[in-house]
Amino acid sequence: MDAVRVALLREVLAGTEWPAATRRFAASLRSSVVSHGGGLLLVGTRAYEPWHLAAHLVDEAAWSGRRELAPLLVRHRVRPGDPAHLAVGLGRLEGAGRGETLLLVAPELPDGGLLERVHGARRAGATVLSLGSGDPEVVGLAHDALTVAPPAPEAAQGIDLDMVQHLVSAAAGENSLPSTRGRRRFRDRLSRLADQLTSPPPARW
Repeated sequence: MDAVRVALLREVLAGTEWPAATRRFAASLRSSVVSHGGGLLLVGTRAYEPWHLAAHLVDEAAWSGRRELAPLLVRHRVRPGDPAHLAVGLGRLEGAGRGETLLLVAPELPDGGLLERVHGARRAGATVLSLGSGDPEVVGLAHDALTVAPPAPEAAQGIDLDMVQHLVSAAAGENSLPSTRGRRRFRDRLSRLADQLTSPPPARW
């Protein structure tokens, strides 16, 4: 159902910058992690942990056959007894370096400690990508950034960070760019999407 929602969202946003912008950012993410064979670190702010993006990227990694897209979620608070994949604290960023990609999701300005760690990872050779409010400090640290400004109160239609994360994760798992030829009928596109959803993931060797 998430994939169907993404298709519907793209239809709603057709004619805006967002389908192309999210595909461009997803291409940066995909090319970075695939060229290095993985090493994707995903971190949010103290107030915002990007659980859903982590889950969507894991799903896209499985369905696309690009295991490199599956991220390691780096957390601000790790509790005793957390399973191994949820027990990775901020100290992991201090060891990040060349060949790794750090994706920072920041709807608000991160605290100074996180910014210092991200800056250290960049100096050590990691590729830094940012997705969030477009704060100049964060954008200045990133090799590539996608800004999602909060919709204006008077706007009839806006897009929020959760929607953009859906679009980015879906685009990251796409095997090719959409055709530039005439637009297909929406019913045909949904039919193709349903076929993809009911097909098993590609075999892994």
